[in-house]
Amino acid sequence: MLDDQTVELNLPSRIGYERIAIGGLAAFAKSVGFSSSRVEDLKTSVAEACINAMQHGNKGKPDARVLVAISFQENTLRISVFDEGQGLKAQPKDPDIERIIENLDPPVGFGVFLMKRLMDRVEFDRTSNHLHEVRMMMKLKG
Repeated sequence: MLDDQTVELNLPSRIGYERIAIGGLAAFAKSVGFSSSRVEDLKTSVAEACINAMQHGNKGKPDARVLVAISFQENTLRISVFDEGQGLKAQPKDPDIERIIENLDPPVGFGVFLMKRLMDRVEFDRTSNHLHEVRMMMKLKG
């Protein structure tokens, strides 16, 4: 829902454009009182969500778009990242850090893992207009 407390960014589905989303998010989060360390957590989470949307959701299609919506209500920053993909078939399991360090597993699968660790809440959904949504929330801590 677009209102006077919501910012929307409509991005090309190309790696590099996630920087526009995280720059806008950082300015928005600072303006409502988030600390620098929490802003960095937000930037990491949104960058991961945008890159996943571009690579996995939109599968690199040059004509696809990624929509980022940011709002702040009731002391909570809400961010939604939408792509044109089918969404997750299943929740990815957490990467096994020890196996990765020992070169037994490839160094992949960190995006969702990081988002879940850095944000207060992360949800995945399909919208009524057939988009995949990653919804993230972070409370403003006093």
